[in-house]
This record gives sequence, C-alpha cells and structure tokens, in this order.
Amino acid sequence: MTPAPRYRLGVDVGGTFTDIVLADPRTGDLRSAKVPSDADNPARAVVSGVRAVLDEAGVRPDQVEYFSHGQTFALNTVLQRSGARVGLLVTRGFPDLLDIGRLRLEDPIDLFAEPRRSPVAREDVREVSARVSAGGREVRPLDAAEVAAAADDLVASGVEAIAVVFLHGHRHPAHERAAREAVLKAHPDLPVACSSALWPEEREYERGIVAVLAAHVGRALEGYLDHLVRELRALGLDCPLHITKSNGGVASIVHEPGEVLRAAVETLLSGPASGVAGAARTARAAGTDRFITMDMGGTSVDCAIVDGAVPYSTESSLGDLPLIIPSVEVSSIGAGGGSIVRVDAAGVLKVGPRSAGAFPGPAAYLRGGTEPTLTDAYAVCGYLDPSDFAEGGVPLDTGAARRALAPVAAALGTSVEEAAEAAVAVATAMMHAQLVPMCAQRGVDPGGFTLVAYGGAGPVQAALLARALNTAEVLVPASPGTLCAYGALATDLRTDVVAPAPRPVTDASLARGWEELEARARAWYAAQENALHPSVHVTRWADVQLEGQSFTLPIVLPDRAEPSVGALRTAFARAYRKAYSVDPGEGALDVRSLRVGLTASSRMAGHTAAGTGRAAERIPHRVVEGGESREAVVLRRPSLAPGTRFHGPAVVTAPDTTVYVPSGFTAVVDGAADLRIRANDREERTERA
Repeated sequence: MTPAPRYRLGVDVGGTFTDIVLADPRTGDLRSAKVPSDADNPARAVVSGVRAVLDEAGVRPDQVEYFSHGQTFALNTVLQRSGARVGLLVTRGFPDLLDIGRLRLEDPIDLFAEPRRSPVAREDVREVSARVSAGGREVRPLDAAEVAAAADDLVASGVEAIAVVFLHGHRHPAHERAAREAVLKAHPDLPVACSSALWPEEREYERGIVAVLAAHVGRALEGYLDHLVRELRALGLDCPLHITKSNGGVASIVHEPGEVLRAAVETLLSGPASGVAGAARTARAAGTDRFITMDMGGTSVDCAIVDGAVPYSTESSLGDLPLIIPSVEVSSIGAGGGSIVRVDAAGVLKVGPRSAGAFPGPAAYLRGGTEPTLTDAYAVCGYLDPSDFAEGGVPLDTGAARRALAPVAAALGTSVEEAAEAAVAVATAMMHAQLVPMCAQRGVDPGGFTLVAYGGAGPVQAALLARALNTAEVLVPASPGTLCAYGALATDLRTDVVAPAPRPVTDASLARGWEELEARARAWYAAQENALHPSVHVTRWADVQLEGQSFTLPIVLPDRAEPSVGALRTAFARAYRKAYSVDPGEGALDVRSLRVGLTASSRMAGHTAAGTGRAAERIPHRVVEGGESREAVVLRRPSLAPGTRFHGPAVVTAPDTTVYVPSGFTAVVDGAADLRIRANDREERTERA
C-alpha cells in the first residue's frame, strides 16, 4: 500500500492578514490561504487559516509532517508596551542604567528631542548590594534575604515579572544566578529573566534591555504559544511545531520557562526575518544573489539589502530600544497598504505611520473604515481590479475609496484622482528615502540589484519604487502575498550562542572557547525536533577591534581555518580594510566576544511553475498615470504561462495580491512562474547585449 503523501505548513501572522502556505516537499506544489488577523486572539486566525487550506486541498491533518510560523505578536507587545510590568534588580549605584543608556538624548544636538522612554519605570527599580569586580573578585557577597525583600516589595507594588542585571554579569554570572534563585524561592510562579543566562555579552545597558524585553513579553508569548499548540493539536496536527526567529532560522516551540524567556527575545523580528528567508530562496532560484527585499503589508514596509549573504546585525532596534541578539538586518517604515493618508496642519500630504489595520481596514473594504488609506489610493488610481480582488474574498468598493479621499483632495485643492496618485508618490518617496542611505552605508549601487517584491501590497508599489531607485528589475514571486509564510516553512533551524572572549587570547584559549560554544549549539540542535533538518553547518566568529578602539567588527573565521590568533588577525585585516579603507597595521587585537552560529538545512523542492498554458485574456481597464486616465489591461495571473510577455500599463490579479506594471515597463513570466518586470530602456539594453 502506497503511503499517503506528506505536507508542510508555513504561517505568517501579520498585523492585517494571516497567511498560510501548504507545500508538497517532494514536488514543490504550493497552496495558500489568507485570512484577516485577529489582534485579540492571533492563534484563532492561524487555526482558521490552517483548517481552510487543508480543507481546500483535501489534506488530512495527520498528513502534515511539519509546521512553522512567524509572528508579530511579540514585537507588537513591545512596541505597544502591553506586556508584563517589569521590575529590575541592578547593582547598587546603577539605578539609572536604562534611563541613561548610551546617551540621555538620541540626538544631543536637538534641544527639543524627546527623552528616552525607559521600559522600566524608575519606581520599579531596586538596587542590590552584591558586587563583583571586572576581574571576578567578589567585592560584596550576595545577600539572598535582601534580594527576596526587594522582590517582595516589587510584587506588592504590582510588578508581574523581574529582570536581573548586575555589573560584569556577562563574565561572572554567579550573583545573577543566585539572585534569580532567591526570587523564585519567594515567588515560584514569577517570570525572572537573568541577563547572563539570556545573552552573556558585555555592555550592561544592551544586555539589560534583553532581560527586560524577555520579562516583558515572556508570559504573554507563553500564553499565545500554549493556546496555539492546544488548538493545532485539537485540529489533528501531531507534527513538530516550530516558530521562526529574528536570526532567520526556526526553533521548536518549547514550554520550559527559561526557554520561553529566550524565545521571547529571539522571536521579536520573527515575521520580517521569515520574509527575507523566503525572498532569498526565491531570488537565488531565479539566478541572483544581489537583491533588495520589499515586504509591504498592511502596516509597514520591511526592506533588507542582500549582497551575496543575508545580512545579520547585532545592532537592531525596536523603536528606541537596542537589540543585540543577532537578527536579519531589516529596516521598516510605517507605509503599508493600510496606512492612513492625511493632510497635516501645514498642508503637507502624509502617508502613515498610523494604519487602519485589518478592522476596520481601508474604506474600500466596506468593514466600517472611513479614513482614506494607501489601498484606497490604489483603488482610485485603478491599480487594483474590484472584479477580482483577493478572489472575491474581500470586497473592493472604488466609490467608498473615492468618498474617503475626497476630504484629502479638497484640502489639497485637487481632484480625487490627483490626490490618490499624489499619495502613492509620497509612499514611493518615503521608501526611496529609506533605501538610498541603506545602499550608501553598504557601498552598493541599487542599479545592479533586483527588487524582490512581496507582501499583500508590495507588488502594487514595486515598479514605481524600482523606477525611483533605478534597480535592474523587479522580481515578483509566484505567491508574493504569502512569501513570509513560505519562508517560515523553507528556512533552516538556527541558533546563535555568545560568550566573553577568554583572557588572555591565545591559540589554545580561542580553540577552547569556540569548542565550548559549539558544544552548546549542538546540544541545542539535539534538543530540537530536527529530523527534517539533517545538514548541520557551524560558523565561528568573533567581535574584534584594535586595542584602544571602541567599535568592534564581526569577524567570521573561514570554515577550514585553524582557530588561531593568526587566522583571526588575517580575517580582521581584510574586514578592517573593507570597512575603513585603511590597513590596521600591526596593532594589538582586542577580542571582545566569541560567537558560534549553527544552521541545519531541510530538504524541500522549489516551487513549481503555474499557468494554464492558454493565451491569457486581456481585459480592458483604465488607470491613472501622470494625472490622466489611460487605457490599460487586466490579466489573471493563474492564466499566465511561462514565457508570457506583456507591456504596461497592466494590472495582474492573483489570489494573494495584485501586480501593477506601469507604462514604460515590460513583464515576463519565467519558468518558475515568477514575474520579471523591467523598465523598457533596460529591456532594450539587455536584448542588444
């Protein structure tokens, strides 16, 4: 008897929609679903979407061998400060640790800048007398009774979780561990985040933020995950369940308290990282490893610049809070499809950052929204087709969009069409202003890059942004509206571990330090549900600077290089010249931290080509370009066979998104059913070459 085929599920929980992708790992065939997100109960939307895609495909829950999802729940909890009230235990003399940060003002030149808003209220900070010197000498022992009394006081005042951050705790963690034990002895059910256990890296402020964020989000994330797991198991899914991480990898969903706290900070940028992972897989299959990702949903636009390897950063930020745990380097702006369009007091047209969200949503969706949004501007300009929007799952009323934009047009003294096109132009300018400095900082010319557009709104806006950036082409994946969900199921298991560099730094101490970190990483891998991720690769790297300098460079040790000071110096010199355009000379190296990254790859076929093979019907349509109404065509993407070529202006409808091809652009469907869009002058140069 032939065994039943097995499938994999990827899910992305966004602020507006929850996307689900069902994949056959042998053939690469994909099915997708998109349901409105549920801000009050995100797990409910996930289960609803999973049930819908399984029913449509005729797949039983017990045929699913793998589930992975990305989410914005933890990130939104931080941005909205809606998690637990956190108390902070610090070394005596450092109660203002989080208030001071690196500077009291983000911009010291701006006398009107808002002061940093600490994630912990000053009245929720308690000082502890214990003290350890930088060299590890115990100056004052830890008094467990003092710690317990501080915890009692905080809990009595209403604190719901505690973070422990002591001076030099990254290198000498005994006091932090003892304090955590003292708190838990007095309050066994209290979440206690110990900074040295979560991320033992120097810089008390940044390490403290990690601990506070874990304490702030931990219990809420645990509740969400527990509910999700229960509902998925009740649905009949008995497969391994995973969650995507900020570093672009995935990990098993766990329930141990310490691991939940770590997951709380490791998954803060879960959703955007999944999108970059999916975009990387798609772009490389299309033959390019130099691309700019453009993930445009209902609330924001998330961008990353990939020049060969996916970029990672230990200097990400969440609002005004730093995040030193490695994460995919993504930059976000509040200009998604649901962003509110308005005219400010000075008469200037603005788009975002406030969003209409899933409910009430854009006015055109007829869910009660009355404020104009960017999606309403798209509808008025004709960039969306009301007769085939989201396969009819979401109504699109152009009249409602016009009524919502009428006050904006009146304030600007223009027609509704001109106001709508101006709103789209403002959104394009905002994205351009975000990306140009990013390219300059990395020393890259966007003219040599492909713009990979995905998300529900990305393919609508992409060609307009490509024209502004002068990128080589736009690549719209076969299922752009659900690419983040695809990235969640196609990505690797990944963990990052860190430790202070040994003192002194010698060949032997480097080898020993990296061996210990690799052992920790492999122990993590062994504890995961890893049967579908058999191919393990370990990367060793370090944070290095010259003695006397204040800024480190991340130095990756080549795979086959011996872990020696000489090999590290050679790699550092190469990175130093690239970063600063000067040779570091023979100055002494200052190695601050050692790191190990472990990735374990899965085996899954790339997605297969779609299309009926018949000539696509060209439906007459009209769009607004340059303030004028122009003739255009509407094409149904499911009917576009590989090799189909067409010119703009055109609107391509699909179940999960719409693609707008402006005048002056040509689109071609490639062998993987991806759309490749180029400006006509570039197309002509390519053909001549």
